[in-house]
Amino acid sequence: MRLFVALRVPDAARKHLEEFLEPRLDAFPVRWTPPEHWHLTLAFVADAPERTLDALSENLRSAVGRHRALPTRLAGAGAFPDPFAARVLWLAPELDDGERHELLRLATACRTAAATAGIAVDGARFVPHLTLARTPRPTPAHRWLQVMETYSGPAWTATEVELVASHLGEARRNARRHEVLERFPLGPSAG
Repeated sequence: MRLFVALRVPDAARKHLEEFLEPRLDAFPVRWTPPEHWHLTLAFVADAPERTLDALSENLRSAVGRHRALPTRLAGAGAFPDPFAARVLWLAPELDDGERHELLRLATACRTAAATAGIAVDGARFVPHLTLARTPRPTPAHRWLQVMETYSGPAWTATEVELVASHLGEARRNARRHEVLERFPLGPSAG
């Protein structure tokens, strides 16, 4: 199974971003991520054996509950691997240093939960982001970044983490279909 553990973007924040992007979509010939798929990935697993799901769920429930709810907003843009030859265009969560540290700790806990369940986790360095679009070939993204740097979304507090199965080629136009398998509440926010 192809899985990821993520923070979901709430409806109000998603709607705000959709309204900002709508008049700009045609200006950038990229493959836009459907808004219902917008999330901040904490851990990604390319191929998890189905027999490991129970252990993964148990580990995530324990790990996630030890972390507090996180206040955030989307503001700031970037590109992978870099702005000169972008393949992925993204927005970042705006976090103060303490919140950034807490998000990193949460991502590490989610990755550890998967590894402890016997699942190989993507080991790439954690960069908190929401994937907005992909390009079919490396593309200069400076103009896009200038536009997106002006965006600042509404604040929200992430109160739960989702375990999601990503089914490739099962949606319209051979796209991904996401299925939320389980939700795990974060602990109370500090303050």
